[in-house]
Amino acid sequence: MRFKTIAVLLCVCMIVLGMNACGEKKEGKVIVTESEFVMRADSDKAYVIDCKGKVKNVGEVDVKQVVVTGFCRSCIEMIKPGYWFVSGIEKTPEQQAVITSLAVGEEQTFSFKEVAVMYNTVSEKPEAMPEKLEAAVVSFETAEK
Repeated sequence: MRFKTIAVLLCVCMIVLGMNACGEKKEGKVIVTESEFVMRADSDKAYVIDCKGKVKNVGEVDVKQVVVTGFCRSCIEMIKPGYWFVSGIEKTPEQQAVITSLAVGEEQTFSFKEVAVMYNTVSEKPEAMPEKLEAAVVSFETAEK
């Protein structure tokens, strides 16, 4: 009888210790703190929107391989003269920034090209940039210590 009681108590202790060991894991969180979109002429009839800004690690752990890219939510997905468009395929290395490491609380700058593109039939600069431009962190990994 004593053996069974001791065995049950040991099992309960092991379960409690196991639950405490599996406590909440700390998570990383990276946000874009600043972003600026700039229009530039790619040729006499082609214009491109580029982006630069800053990201900050506001999480509880260091992170690495932070990928930041841009989106134009108001652009079309086909090439049409006089309209801002985006490619419907995967982002190229020029269309994203990769930050190799970012410690907790650290802020770093980024820049990438070609958030949106416009081809004109005339050599005139577009009157305005697209409305819904956004820079976003699309992925990162937790750094191992």
